[in-house]
Amino acid sequence: MTGWRPTASLGRALLVGTAGIAFAVIFGDPVLVVLVAPLVLIAALGLLHRPTSAPRLSSHLDHVTLHEGQGTAVRLVVEDAEGVEHVTRVSAGAPHLASRPLSGSAGVLIDGDAARVPTLEVSPRRWGRRTLGEEKVGLTSAWAGYRWGALPLSGQAMDVLPVTAPFDSTAEVPAPIGLVGRHRSRRTGDGSEFASIRPFHAGDKLRRINWRVSLRSDALHVVTARAEQDAGVLLVVDALADHGASGGVDGQASSLDVTVRAAAAVAEHHIRSGDRVSMRVVGPGHELVGHGTGTRHLRMLLGKLARVRPGEPRDLAPDRLQLRVTAGTVVIVLSPMLADTIGTATAMLARRGLPVMVVDTLPEDVVPAVIEGTDATVADLAWRMRRVDRDQQLARLATLGCPVVPWRGPGTLDDVMRRLARRAQLPQVVTR
Repeated sequence: MTGWRPTASLGRALLVGTAGIAFAVIFGDPVLVVLVAPLVLIAALGLLHRPTSAPRLSSHLDHVTLHEGQGTAVRLVVEDAEGVEHVTRVSAGAPHLASRPLSGSAGVLIDGDAARVPTLEVSPRRWGRRTLGEEKVGLTSAWAGYRWGALPLSGQAMDVLPVTAPFDSTAEVPAPIGLVGRHRSRRTGDGSEFASIRPFHAGDKLRRINWRVSLRSDALHVVTARAEQDAGVLLVVDALADHGASGGVDGQASSLDVTVRAAAAVAEHHIRSGDRVSMRVVGPGHELVGHGTGTRHLRMLLGKLARVRPGEPRDLAPDRLQLRVTAGTVVIVLSPMLADTIGTATAMLARRGLPVMVVDTLPEDVVPAVIEGTDATVADLAWRMRRVDRDQQLARLATLGCPVVPWRGPGTLDDVMRRLARRAQLPQVVTR
């Protein structure tokens, strides 16, 4: 509603004041005039201060990019505020969105000074696509005679990025294949990092000869170096379902919360190490990010993770899921491993001899949602049976040489990465 309209209080003051004066004249009782005189005075002041301006309202956020748990201020701009005495703001409530004040509403007397408009603070508590700054604003003139609004103001839609859980790894990636990263190559080459000293062979470069060792041993020896290469890492994110209830960044985490936050943490770690990271989301959105490195690439990965939605595509089949993994790429599957599709695709990659590891993102205390009308005993039995099938599937993956490790934050992947790196040095037997 636009335009200045009389308030209900002004209407009541006029009605009661007029009726009181009329009854005082009819019945000749001056006491009634004394009783309704304050109402008549307030009504007269309200009519006297009727605004003639046409305010224009707009709002904006202080930040355009947020991680879950961070906050920003929603600032209201009131143009042509002459005649406006009071401003009221009421923010729209939304799941996983906290506001300050806690009630989501604020009001203050501004007396025509637009700089005194109250500020609302909002904080998204969970990653995903969120609309921030949606609210209704009401303006009131002096003596509460007229009001403008309440006017709905649309918010700003943004991708709330997942928080990168504390994670670090000191282990080396098994098969680096790109250009200059922090992880050392397992192959020798023309790098600058010392590898070993060995006897001279035909074809070795003369500048690699170590004369000190050669003179002591009476035989030519050369210095070998590690090739300057970085690692190629593929993150496979399982978004086929979300098990458990999400309480936001400060509450209980669902399986998809753990998966997305773990993927963000692993991606940030490897990108800051100079590795080339790609991502494939198995879900209805089919999010795919190719290999890349750098801060811009990390921002792209986090943006794709923020748009992940749980669900199973109609055309998804266990034997048709193709991850298109190139040789030498380290595959990290982040999944609660409750879908046969992910287990089959992981087993196919392990049989190809690729370094594959599964990060189990199913919370230990997760309880699935029970459909209304379902017997709780039957639902609990079905869930326990599904957990048994899951344990058997993880055991079969382990027999294929695919390690499974639950997500525990810092150091989660260290031991597994070291084992994969040692296995990468062993001779491979190829069946033809």
